[in-house]
Amino acid sequence: MSKINLNHNKIKPAIVESIEPGSIGEEIGFEVGDQLISINGERPRDLIDYKFLIAEEKLKLKILDEKGNTHTIEIEKDNDDELGLAFTEALFDGLKQCNNQCPFCFIDQQPSGKRKSLYLKDDDYRMSFLYGSYLTLTNLSEQDWLRIDQQRLTPLFVSVHATEPSLRSKLLRNPKAINLLNQLAWFSEKKIQIHAQIVVCPEINDGIALTKTLNDLFSFAKGAFPTVLSAAVVPVGLTRFRPSNDGLIPVNASCAEKVINQVEEIQRIFYKSNGSRFAWLSDEWYLIAKKPLPNLTSYEDLPQKENGVGSIRTFLKAMDDATKNLPKKIETKRTCSWVVGKLVENELLKPYNRLNKIDNLRLFLYGLSSPYWGQKQIVTGLLTGQDLIQGLAGKDLGDELLLPSVMLKQGEKIFLDDMTLQELRSSLNVSIRIVHDAQDIVNSALGKS
Repeated sequence: MSKINLNHNKIKPAIVESIEPGSIGEEIGFEVGDQLISINGERPRDLIDYKFLIAEEKLKLKILDEKGNTHTIEIEKDNDDELGLAFTEALFDGLKQCNNQCPFCFIDQQPSGKRKSLYLKDDDYRMSFLYGSYLTLTNLSEQDWLRIDQQRLTPLFVSVHATEPSLRSKLLRNPKAINLLNQLAWFSEKKIQIHAQIVVCPEINDGIALTKTLNDLFSFAKGAFPTVLSAAVVPVGLTRFRPSNDGLIPVNASCAEKVINQVEEIQRIFYKSNGSRFAWLSDEWYLIAKKPLPNLTSYEDLPQKENGVGSIRTFLKAMDDATKNLPKKIETKRTCSWVVGKLVENELLKPYNRLNKIDNLRLFLYGLSSPYWGQKQIVTGLLTGQDLIQGLAGKDLGDELLLPSVMLKQGEKIFLDDMTLQELRSSLNVSIRIVHDAQDIVNSALGKS
């Protein structure tokens, strides 16, 4: 690996969070809390640098332990051998934050006074490469572009919103946003691929503007090496905390139906031209319009599932599969409840009714709105602790409440409004079981451990 040009003052050591049993890291004595300072004299800026640096056969590691002692360890290994270390952070030199002022930014539509991490505006190309988060390409330095090319950071996930330069600049409230088409051309030249996202704001970037955006993106999807791999079309999400003069209009059923008809027609054209629909609507559009979700096969290989494109459809298929071969009876009588976002409640009635045909089982399904965000139709992952307390007050929750894990911060038992799981338990005075997927929901309803 070539020498990395680093500003060492900004780079913090990588703090070890866990060590894989039987790994090289365990063998050489790494402990949780140890700080990895450098590898062969280089200080990694992030997990990407770390992965590149440990690919060498001979490694010289500089480590600071929790007692403040510095150690130097030299090892030899095969090129593809990992060290088995996981770190507390993915970035060791800080998060590159957004420099745009999008009026529809969800982070800006939150109340003040909550935990600091809720207000971090991730617009970091490294997080995009590592975890699929979306970036706007408006805050990249010349060095960042060079690194994307040199380390082949592909694919990336890009928030486009509009390809017409002045409209994109207006949406992002940033004059640097006009350069998107030139940036796509650069990606094409360097053979770096992207997935694109369009957040549709009614009467701003829908209609003709949306058609142009999708056609422009599709022009980079053709040929032997497509640059743009897919485009997701998602509805703008607005909360009661946004400014009253932001000029934004919520998506309603009429708007959703119009966008569905428009994009589905474009999909047919793209499919005929290139054998792929290329652009997909997130599942929310269909639920808002009260229209049936597309067949799972129409999402092809689900390139933007994490962006809500096919995620609900996939979950419904999993729920359908998990409830096809249920027992006729369970031995011990059991009553429990299951809470979801109001937007998906009706879609879950079929598996819910199947479960309630089991003798000795009584399951209650509660689809909740969100007074916290000011949204009647909401996805499950945005429900807060306050929404649950208010929405479940006076309801029969049975012996246990089944709570989807998507409501909680990953790795922590805390909701988007900073309420803890323990606080919710105390308020509802019910046992709560966290459920993670369709089979887990079914097993939990049946009382299996």
